[in-house]
Amino acid sequence: MIDVLSRKETDRLLERKARLSAWLAARPQLAARLRVLRTWQAERLARTYADLRADPQGEGAVDFFLTDLYGPRDFTRRDAELRRAWGVLRRTLPPFMRAVLALAIELEVLSEELDLDVARHLPPGQITPESYARAYRAAGRPEARRRQIELTLEVGRRLARAVRMPLVGRALRAARTPARMAGFGLLQDFLERGFAAFARMPSAAPLLAAIRERETAFMSSLLAGTPGDPVAAADGGPATAVNQKLPGGRRRPR
Repeated sequence: MIDVLSRKETDRLLERKARLSAWLAARPQLAARLRVLRTWQAERLARTYADLRADPQGEGAVDFFLTDLYGPRDFTRRDAELRRAWGVLRRTLPPFMRAVLALAIELEVLSEELDLDVARHLPPGQITPESYARAYRAAGRPEARRRQIELTLEVGRRLARAVRMPLVGRALRAARTPARMAGFGLLQDFLERGFAAFARMPSAAPLLAAIRERETAFMSSLLAGTPGDPVAAADGGPATAVNQKLPGGRRRPR
């Protein structure tokens, strides 16, 4: 289990995110390229997890990962809200949901920094699997990539545990009206969507195991420069381990 950052560490992370947002705002061309990259990556992730999203019980959790934790959406308003609200939320949120939010902050900042590294190495023009693989490899940072995967999994693990605790759900519902009246509605919605998504799943283990397997194989193949097309492999091709059996013995549909 990943340790949640301390209060001071999370405060520094929020400051780092604010500085990065300001730095990007002054570089509109790079910011636009970053948005294109994140859209391209979100489309890749949607294809990679289409089989799990087809399961009605897993659809909500996959969507939560692809849109609320990682995706091309503009999180500027949510980030600004979080910077205003964090001092209050530390005192009012149930500890389990406060931990989820802190982990999500770290994941968002790390993902944006890693994406920025890739965007800087991308050549002009349309992104292709080949140009993406070269830029990804040039950006490097394997330890940070592994941390990114582990943070994603830890958010899922903690949400899966939180939904088994009745008091957490009641406390989250009780916070709905005060949070929205205080102007923290986006954060409240984020936590409620995550909680609801995992509440519909009998077990989060198959989804989390698939994320670990597929994203680790995808990362390793790209960083190693494995022959073939690792992007296509992540979408169901034969080049990496992501096409192997899922938990429970099922194979990904082709």
